Amino acid sequence: MRRPEVKVCGIGRAEDAVLAAQLGATYLGFIFYAPSPRCIDLPAFRDMAGQLPDVFRVAVDVAPDLEKLEEMRGLEFDFFQIHFPLDQDADDLAAWSERVGRDRLWLAPKVAPEDPFPSSLFAHADTFLMDTYRKEGFGGSGRTGDWGRFRELQSNYPQKNWILAGGLNAENIGDALDLAQPARVDVSSGVEERPGRKSPQKLEAFFEKLVTARES
Repeated sequence: MRRPEVKVCGIGRAEDAVLAAQLGATYLGFIFYAPSPRCIDLPAFRDMAGQLPDVFRVAVDVAPDLEKLEEMRGLEFDFFQIHFPLDQDADDLAAWSERVGRDRLWLAPKVAPEDPFPSSLFAHADTFLMDTYRKEGFGGSGRTGDWGRFRELQSNYPQKNWILAGGLNAENIGDALDLAQPARVDVSSGVEERPGRKSPQKLEAFFEKLVTARES
């Protein structure tokens, strides 16, 4: 089993970013959505940026307006992960894709279990993050999602990049790899002491389990 690439999301401290990178994270995610308990503002990120390790940086937000997207672009992020409801205006999707490029845009649609995945989104991005559906919000639930559905999407649309998110931790990552077979995973609450503050012990345990799962 090939070890998946890992994004550690909800980074709020430079020391957490450094440890995640040392352990093997490919991506670090920074949340700029104010309702999230893991949100940091853009000035706080600017203050932290010079202390960050040299791995890919991902700006995470929910349906940002173009002005805010431009602010994030100015901070030299590598990728832009945007969550949004399924009734989001198609013009917004096109504008996000045009501003940052489809190769740098990660779309995270809010798809209910009973809803089919909207293939119309494929025109706007090359990468899709599937988080656990939460009626009252966007991600951050700490609950696992439909791993079987993820595996089916990844299998049916191999030309796209797929990222598995939602409730992953050291205890369940082995099962997630077996059932979903993701090439990329996103972890946040499962490696935290509290929102925005990572636990070194949980981070280390998570990456250790990835090694164990790969060798099994």
